Amino acid sequence: MKTILKSIKITLVFCVFLSIFYVFVLWAFAKFAGPNKGNVEVLSAKGKVVGAANIGQSFTKDIYFWSRPSSAGEGYDASGSAGSNKGPSNSVYLAVVNARIDTFLVHHPYLKRKDVPAEMVTASGSGLDPDITSDCAYIQVKRIAWARGMTEKDVKEIVDKTVQKPLFGLFGKESVNVLKLNIALDEARR
Repeated sequence: MKTILKSIKITLVFCVFLSIFYVFVLWAFAKFAGPNKGNVEVLSAKGKVVGAANIGQSFTKDIYFWSRPSSAGEGYDASGSAGSNKGPSNSVYLAVVNARIDTFLVHHPYLKRKDVPAEMVTASGSGLDPDITSDCAYIQVKRIAWARGMTEKDVKEIVDKTVQKPLFGLFGKESVNVLKLNIALDEARR
């Protein structure tokens, strides 16, 4: 009986200690080592808050760069953040991806089906990814140039300025934050 009581006490102490300590360590890491001191990077355009840089948003107009599709439902709802857990042989999943490919091709008639990046028709693990690869941004340049009446060169230069390089030039891929890119695109037209 003595051992059971001792075990329960130790378990309770560890639960409390680790719950508080773990949260404190995460908070401290975010405050001192995390980007933006652990706070959301809120972006504004024309003096109005338009979103957070670390949460994806849905852009569907041809004048904007498109984000990855979200598996979290319409509007990139963070309360439903998660992957779909549907495998590549799931017929429902394949139908959704094929519909996304068809939509992408309607808006990008200069592409062939095989040229559509998988990233633009499949959702990320969280379903809230705010970034796309630079390749996915460049493939949309022609559509944006047509829709905005700009030259492809001008749109490509805006993309070039917003490309984030891999960490230390080694880790990860080049990426582009879609919200920041679209804000830069709007600001270039002023």
